[in-house]
Amino acid sequence: MGIPILWHLDISHFNEKVRWALDYKRIPHERRSVFPGMQEVRARLLRGGTTTLPVIDIDGKKIGDSTRIIEELERRWPDPPLYPSDPEQRRAALALEDFFDEQCAHELRRVLFDPLLHHPELMAEATGSDRRRGGSVLGLVFPVVNRAVRHKYAVTPERAAEGRAKVIAAFDRIEAERGSSGYLVGDSFTVADVTAAAVFSPLVCPPEFPYHQVEPERWPEELRSWRAALADRPGFRYVLDMYARHRGTSAEAAAA
Repeated sequence: MGIPILWHLDISHFNEKVRWALDYKRIPHERRSVFPGMQEVRARLLRGGTTTLPVIDIDGKKIGDSTRIIEELERRWPDPPLYPSDPEQRRAALALEDFFDEQCAHELRRVLFDPLLHHPELMAEATGSDRRRGGSVLGLVFPVVNRAVRHKYAVTPERAAEGRAKVIAAFDRIEAERGSSGYLVGDSFTVADVTAAAVFSPLVCPPEFPYHQVEPERWPEELRSWRAALADRPGFRYVLDMYARHRGTSAEAAAA
């Protein structure tokens, strides 16, 4: 068996979810970082069943979508588990995975992108798309990038405002579901925790996140003040706690 190959975007929360699962299970793997903006082209070439990343190649079988990838990792490398053995708890964990993927991740992206798109240099640094290309080139192409990103991800001030409400609702969900163990389901770390913490990583900016993030102190004022208002919430602290307790070291083969 060859080691799995993961095509990913450094900053993306869906990609972080899969990287975390690979690292948590200590699965040696190779990572191939794709330049932002090229993820759809790469995903289509890989034919993993999606039009975006991550996509993983396991023994020639290419799988896209973070949920499907983790399902395959659980099947092939069941220990340590991310799916609870108890059927009811497993259903609860999978339902929470779906909730944070579908009801928070896309909304949080809109919340972050809307103000950052008014600051081309910060947006380029946050996505890793640009410093190598130089400020003059960035200035020329950014109007096109701005329109493309806003169209692709439905980023408008109105959708961003709606997104902030949904992100707060997702924090409410964490705080309602979290038990005395500190986890969302049962007494152990599960796919629900991986998903919730990874989805929130671009907002919380935990120090254990494995790639470059723009420090919140440099964010646009609107975004910086909104984050500061959330920082004392138990849900915000939960994300920091999950990263501190479980992010661990990388299983990337190149880093071994």
